[in-house]
Amino acid sequence: MSPLRMGSATIKGVSAESLTAASSSLEAAIDTGGSELPPAPVSKATAVVTKVGERTALVGGHTVVALAGATGSGKSSLFNQLVGTDVATVGARRPTTSKPTAGVWGDEPAGPLLDWLGVATRHHVESDKGGAGAVGSLDGLVLLDLPDFDSRETSNRVEAERVLELVDVFVWVTDPQKYADARLHDDYVSALATHDAVTIVVLNQVDRLSDSEIKECVADLTRLMARDGIPKATVIPTSARTGRGMDVLGQRLSNAVSGSNAARARLAADVRQSAAALRPAVADTEPTIKAKGENELVDALARAAGVPTVVRAVERDYSMQAVTHTGWPMTRWVQKLRPKPLRRLRLDAGRGDISVTQADVRSVLGRSSLPPPTPAARAAVDLATRRLADKAGSALPTPWGDAVDDAASPSGHSMADALDQAVIHTSLRSRTPVWWRVVGVIQILLALAVLSGALWFVVLWVLGWLQFPSIETPMWGPLPWPFVLLFGGVVAGLLLALVSRFLAGIGARRRGAVINGRLRDSISVVADERILAPVTAILERHRETRQHLEAAAKV
Repeated sequence: MSPLRMGSATIKGVSAESLTAASSSLEAAIDTGGSELPPAPVSKATAVVTKVGERTALVGGHTVVALAGATGSGKSSLFNQLVGTDVATVGARRPTTSKPTAGVWGDEPAGPLLDWLGVATRHHVESDKGGAGAVGSLDGLVLLDLPDFDSRETSNRVEAERVLELVDVFVWVTDPQKYADARLHDDYVSALATHDAVTIVVLNQVDRLSDSEIKECVADLTRLMARDGIPKATVIPTSARTGRGMDVLGQRLSNAVSGSNAARARLAADVRQSAAALRPAVADTEPTIKAKGENELVDALARAAGVPTVVRAVERDYSMQAVTHTGWPMTRWVQKLRPKPLRRLRLDAGRGDISVTQADVRSVLGRSSLPPPTPAARAAVDLATRRLADKAGSALPTPWGDAVDDAASPSGHSMADALDQAVIHTSLRSRTPVWWRVVGVIQILLALAVLSGALWFVVLWVLGWLQFPSIETPMWGPLPWPFVLLFGGVVAGLLLALVSRFLAGIGARRRGAVINGRLRDSISVVADERILAPVTAILERHRETRQHLEAAAKV
C-alpha cells in the first residue's frame, strides 16, 4: 500500500504486526519500569495499550473521522453537508450538540465499532447520496459530529475529549473569528502534534470573507499550526452554506478511507507519543559494575566481617601447628596448654581437618565468635556502598537513582549474618606441609638419640656403681658416643626447632595470604548477592525499559 497524502502529512502504511509489536514493547516498558516511571504518563500509556488491543480486535475496515471544534464553528453544518441531509441539529442557540452523531458510509456493519466508541446516534449514508461531491469512494467512513470542546456544559466537553481519544482522524474545524483561539491550539492541536499524519485543518464559514481575507486567514492559521508543531499543515477553506471547499475536504476524507491506514496510523502515533512521554524517565546508558572490580567495597566488607582478625588467627594457628609437628619433642606438650586461635573464634573444631565442615558450623549454632565490626568499619561500608550507588545511579533519573541507593543499602543485621556465614563456610586450612613430616621424623630420631645417649650413660653409671669390670666406651673422635648422642641430639634438635620456627613464620604469612584470598572471594560472593545483584537488577530493568521504549517509538 503506497503512502497517501491527507491534509497535513503523509499517512505511512503501518502493518498490524508492527503496531502490535510496538504496543507490546510499550506495555513491557511499563511493566519493567514499575514505580520508577512517572504515574501520569504511565496511566496514559496503559490506556493506549488497552486501546490498541480493543481497536485492532474490531473487525472491518472502517475509518473514524471526528469533526471537532469550538462553539459556532459550523461543525454540524459541515457534517450535514457531507452526509447530504440534515442529521445534526443546527441552530443559533448553543450548545446544540451534546452527544456525538455518526454518519456511516458503506454496507459493512459498523455497530461494534460505534458501540466501542459509545456513539448511539447513527445515520447510514448511501454511497451515492453523500454531499461531498464527485470524489473517491467514502465507503468505510464513519464521520462523527462531536460536542463543542469549549462548551459551557462540562459533560459536553468531557464527551468530546473522550471520543477524541478513540477516533482515527481529526478534522479541526474553526472559523475566521476563532481560528486563533488558545484552547484549540494549546489544549488540542499542540497536544496532538505528533498525530499530524491524521490531522486535517478546516477554516469554515469563509463565505463571510473576501478572497484576500481568506488568503490572509489561511496563511495566519498555517503559521499557528506550525507553531503548534505541525509545520506541514494544509488548511482547507470551506463554507457549508455555499459548498466551497467541500470537494477538497471530501477528497481528503476519501484518501483516508481508501488507504485503510488511518486507524493504525493514529494508534501508532499514540504509541509513539506515549513512548516519547516516558522516554525522559530513563537515561541513555547504564553503567556496568562487578564485585571483583569494586575493591573498595570488598575491602570495607572484609574489615566489617573481621577478615583481618581471622587471617591473624590463621597465621598463629599455623605457627602453633608447625611447632607441634617440628618442635623439640620434649617440649611439644606445652603447645597443648595454649588456647587455639581459630577455636576461640569458633572457626575450628579442634581437629586437623582440611576445611570447616557443616558439622562444625552446626556445633557452634551457625555463628562465629568474631568481634562485631567497629564504628570505623561500619562507616567504611556505608561510604563504599554510597560510592557504589553514586557510580551506578548518578547518571540515572532521580527515581532510578533512589532505587539504586535502596538496593545498595541492605539491612545491617542481614548483611552481618551473611558476612559471618561467608567466613564460617570458607575453608581455613590446607594440607599439612611435607617438610613438617620430614622435620618431625628427624626430631623423633634426634630424641631417640638423646634417649639412647642418656640410657647409655645410665648403664655405664650403674655398672661403675656395681663395680663391674670397666667396659670400653666407643669414641667419636675425642668424644664418647654416649655424649655425642645425648648432647648432640639436644643441640641438633633445638637448632632444628629454631630453624623450623623461622620457616613456620614464613609459611604462616603465606598461609595467611592464601586464606585472605579465599575469604575475600567469599566476601565478593556476598557483595554480589546482597549488593551488586540488587543494583544490577535495577540497572537491568532500566536497560530493558529503555530498549522497550526505543522499540515502541520506532513504529
